[in-house]
Amino acid sequence: MSEAIVQNYLDDALSSFRAYKKLADKAIAQLKDEEVFVTLDEEGNSVAVVMKHMAGNMLSRWTDFLISDGEKPDRNRDMEFVIEPHTSKDDVLAYWERGWNPCSMRWNRCVPKTSKRRSRFAARNTPSCRQSIAN
Repeated sequence: MSEAIVQNYLDDALSSFRAYKKLADKAIAQLKDEEVFVTLDEEGNSVAVVMKHMAGNMLSRWTDFLISDGEKPDRNRDMEFVIEPHTSKDDVLAYWERGWNPCSMRWNRCVPKTSKRRSRFAARNTPSCRQSIAN
């Protein structure tokens, strides 16, 4: 597969991530602080729970994605569906941003930018990627 095709695919994937985040951020910005925590019924989840769950999933799946696969042992999925009484909208937003960071920042640094075809191993062992994973 040509480097141009790979790069176009990765550019498109990153563009999609950014578009979905922007869409969600605009929707969240329209909510009053207390509305983020409202559930419509006993079976439903609040916006805060959905944000917390998505962020937890992204942190688990995207952190160290070039050197490990799947769930990380430190993820506590069940707690993603619990909102502590003292939790604020700002707390949820901060966790939300943490969840998106591995997607938007670390992935960018690990994508090979050379014209040579590189293996997954070679790409994940670039200095910028190793530094990104270490941070």
